[in-house]
Amino acid sequence: MQFHRTIAAAAVLSALAHCNANAQAINTVTVTSNPLGNGEDMQVLTPAKILSGPELRAKIGTSLGETLGNELGVSASGFGAGASRPIIRGLEGPRVKILQNGMGVADVSSLSNDHAVASESSTAQQIEILRGPAALLYGSGAIGGLINVIDDRIPTVLNKKITGEAELRYGTVNQEKSGSFSVDGSSGNIGLHVDGNSRETGNYDIPGKANLSDPASADGKLPSSFTRSNSLAAGASLIQSWGYLGAAVQTLNDHYGIPTAEKSFIDLRQNRLDLEGQLNSPLKGFDSLKFKLSGTDYQHTEKAEDGTPVTNFKNKMLESRIVLSHANWSGWQGSWGLQTEQTKFSALSASSGRADTVPSTKSTSVAVFALEQRQFGDVLGSAGVRLENVSREPDEISALAHRNFNLYSASAGGLWQFTPGYSAGLSLSLAQRAPATEELYSAGPHESTATFDIGNINMKKEISHNLEFTLQKSTGLLRWKLNAFINQVDNYIYGHTDGTKVDGEGIAQADAEFTLRNWSQATAKIRGGEAEISYNHLGEGFSARAFADISRGTLTDLGNLPLQPATRVGFDLGFKQGAWRTSLNILHAQRQDRLASFENYVTPSYTKIDANLSYSHPYQGQQITWFLMARNLLNQDIRLSTSILRESVPQPGRSFIAGVRTSF
Repeated sequence: MQFHRTIAAAAVLSALAHCNANAQAINTVTVTSNPLGNGEDMQVLTPAKILSGPELRAKIGTSLGETLGNELGVSASGFGAGASRPIIRGLEGPRVKILQNGMGVADVSSLSNDHAVASESSTAQQIEILRGPAALLYGSGAIGGLINVIDDRIPTVLNKKITGEAELRYGTVNQEKSGSFSVDGSSGNIGLHVDGNSRETGNYDIPGKANLSDPASADGKLPSSFTRSNSLAAGASLIQSWGYLGAAVQTLNDHYGIPTAEKSFIDLRQNRLDLEGQLNSPLKGFDSLKFKLSGTDYQHTEKAEDGTPVTNFKNKMLESRIVLSHANWSGWQGSWGLQTEQTKFSALSASSGRADTVPSTKSTSVAVFALEQRQFGDVLGSAGVRLENVSREPDEISALAHRNFNLYSASAGGLWQFTPGYSAGLSLSLAQRAPATEELYSAGPHESTATFDIGNINMKKEISHNLEFTLQKSTGLLRWKLNAFINQVDNYIYGHTDGTKVDGEGIAQADAEFTLRNWSQATAKIRGGEAEISYNHLGEGFSARAFADISRGTLTDLGNLPLQPATRVGFDLGFKQGAWRTSLNILHAQRQDRLASFENYVTPSYTKIDANLSYSHPYQGQQITWFLMARNLLNQDIRLSTSILRESVPQPGRSFIAGVRTSF
């Protein structure tokens, strides 16, 4: 589908105005990824952040990593504009699970940084961030945390009239032209939904040289940083007093450049079918029985600059999830569940059909889990457990051994409200993760990352022990939160390289195209903290927020973990009055020189300043919002320490975005 729009960019910024003494407090938002359905401030096992409404719309980027990269404790992999994945507390890839409406996105973004997340932020109604192993209820891949993108494609309530929203925007830094829409309605007892988006961007502007140490590198614009994507989805459900039963289908297409010297690009396609239902009061003593079934057919082709296909990646997944919830069993509230997952993954040479990088592998996972919660006076206690079996079965042609892993994860914590509005929390957790397919069986070149990856078939499961302390004030205009954590991971899996260059067959050559990378294991320790204080955040009148996060990751006797996030501090100032809304956001990242033994590039500090201005008014029964956004106002040369391309791929320079949004 194609959107046509011509909106001129502008650079009009509003000065901050005076404080409104009658500013309203923030309403609590429900965390849908918590089976108990608690609010954002009631998370016992892990801190949570929810983006929705105008705050989410102001942060939408061309990738999920760009959208979330400035959130507390979250950074981004920064592999160009098309492929940037969220990193939580320095943990990335298969340790951070990406969900869509509580089910896996079923892409291959956890395999490599050049692979895009197959989930679209522009049509999301809410994005949830859960930090820490409390996300264990959603799989062993959630040691670091999870991101849940909520799009409400399967309706659960009936809208008596048609409602929806649509948006058009234009950006100057990359000539972005994008549009999205979402519409909900009903016919009798049938809820209906449709949404879609289209986005096209060119190569984005950069403040100077792509590689500051290479005078011959690109200047002023980053080659092969273009993107082109579109998606279309529809859903319907029967909604009755007994519950609901619905289905949704989605198709997504993505075409984006890889900003490396090879200037390759990726063509991506995903088709998805979701079934979901809920029975109210299914059994005596139980409130609800909810089930979900998701089937996904994903594929992408990595192509050379001239369009020649190099490698075909495919991933087919069937996932099911059943959750039975109860309330007030002698004061206990809880959820029990069963989750299964079957995937078939392959990465085959486009010319020969051989598995030159990773063999075709079938993976099966079966898990049971439970979460229980109870109030003990002023203390809210919670405990969860997950038992899971994961098997990896390469095809017979590879002649590689099958692996089987029994995983056990558990978490317990308490939140003590020692005085009204103030609370302290402590949680302990154990989480285990099976090695991913590529970590076990890789044995070949990966064109887009220019690495020759060697897996280890004898990998052991990762075992994470996490301790976290939280102190917070969660009511009133002035709120604050402090989090401190320490996480020890035994058998931590990481990619190690000593700089050896090899050709496509793995033979060492000084001027070869690929860098040899071996998957290795060691004991890792990650420790850090986050702090946030806000006044009337997002409320009417004046608002302010200050925040900071820090994370340190080391390998025992081997130095620092690779790709560690920089220490950051930030300030947000805003004003909302009637139809007007404006904000100024400042983020400062410190110099990051805590390098792994095989890293040699120190990322310099930077200060990123963004601003937003919007005006809303009614028009013929609709609400129209005109908005202007400025990003990286200082035109800073920003290098993300969490990006493997930080030396040669800076983030976009100064940008102005103009657009219009309507809701009805």
